[in-house]
Amino acid sequence: QVQLVESGGGLVQPGGSLRLSCAASGFTFSTYAMSWYRQAPGKERELVATISSRTGTDYADSVKGRFTISRDNAKNMVYLQMNSLKPEDTAVYYCKVKYQNYWGQGTQVTVSS
Repeated sequence: QVQLVESGGGLVQPGGSLRLSCAASGFTFSTYAMSWYRQAPGKERELVATISSRTGTDYADSVKGRFTISRDNAKNMVYLQMNSLKPEDTAVYYCKVKYQNYWGQGTQVTVSS
């Protein structure tokens, strides 16, 4: 079955950087667009970034210029490089197959001094 496992979350100071990883299995990874979502306490889950072969990359306005989504199809991995982190980036981050209802378990990112 499809499985998505996120890792790389943790505690960082404002202005710091973190790279999240998502290991995918159970499907032909290279043919599917992938996304990162996040959910902060008391907030709705929001789309952060997407990567696909046809449309390239797309980002939420709140993270443009700071976050970069990438993938390694040979390793069935998708990444989210997060730079210049702000306290409002604090959330649980989830990996998702964009056009199907498959989600990872999430990884916590906390930005605090």
